[in-house]
Amino acid sequence: MPLRRNPTLRQRRLGAEMRKMREQAGLGGSQLARALGMDPAQVTQMETGRIGVSSDRLRTVAAACSCANQPLIDALADMIAERNKGWWEEYRGTLGTDFLEVAEMEGNARKLATCTSTYIPGLLQTRAYATAVFARIYPPLPAHDVEVRTTFRMRRQQVVRSGRVPYRAFIHEAALRMQFGGPKVLAEQLDSLSEASEVPGISVRVVPFETETFPGSSENLTFAEGPAPELDTVQMDVPHGGQFFDSLAHLESYRVIFKRIDSTALSDDESRDFIRQIKKEKENKDD
Repeated sequence: MPLRRNPTLRQRRLGAEMRKMREQAGLGGSQLARALGMDPAQVTQMETGRIGVSSDRLRTVAAACSCANQPLIDALADMIAERNKGWWEEYRGTLGTDFLEVAEMEGNARKLATCTSTYIPGLLQTRAYATAVFARIYPPLPAHDVEVRTTFRMRRQQVVRSGRVPYRAFIHEAALRMQFGGPKVLAEQLDSLSEASEVPGISVRVVPFETETFPGSSENLTFAEGPAPELDTVQMDVPHGGQFFDSLAHLESYRVIFKRIDSTALSDDESRDFIRQIKKEKENKDD
């Protein structure tokens, strides 16, 4: 079987979890290879997602590593069984890998939570707002690229708009006041955000300026819950793409951060009123 040239986020994650099993058992790659009757290079390829792994092979590895975490093993086996390609694969070769991996993470999540301080979360942006966000990139993108990125973002929204994946959005007041595309675009966006907050499965919570502390205020974060706690993923926006974190230490740290944000944010009803008040203030100012 030929080696995969570009393993997907999910394929790499499967390999990484198998590597964690081996390391927690105190086994080196060569030791595991001997126990499985494999070449050491195959173990490396398996752990980097470069070759496929069957459910039987996974369970054999788990047994060799004395892994007794059955919910995790079953969740990984389900990942292997899910062979359907996601809709985002249509864009492979058109958009960068970072775009596809964010959609892949969202599409396979059991629950999603985001924290933003500079703009409305992508999963709740209007088309005009999203277009303005991409159009502000410097050097400027060609109009075709802006349109492709905007359409891709609109398709990503179906994962939460459909109600399939429960979604919590924590939005700092700064993001509600930041203008992309001008007053009209922002007014439309605030109306849309208010409406989205009443959709079943979607929670929109505002963190006002007056809040004393705002953990993660300099970061735009997404926390994706997996079928087992060990399979949760954190994604952070960075200037030239996104970073993903899945170590147990990182996951626990960001769980605490989101709990703190949850404790400081306004309630859903208070947030909805707050958003409408900002829109009213801006309308009065423009008049």
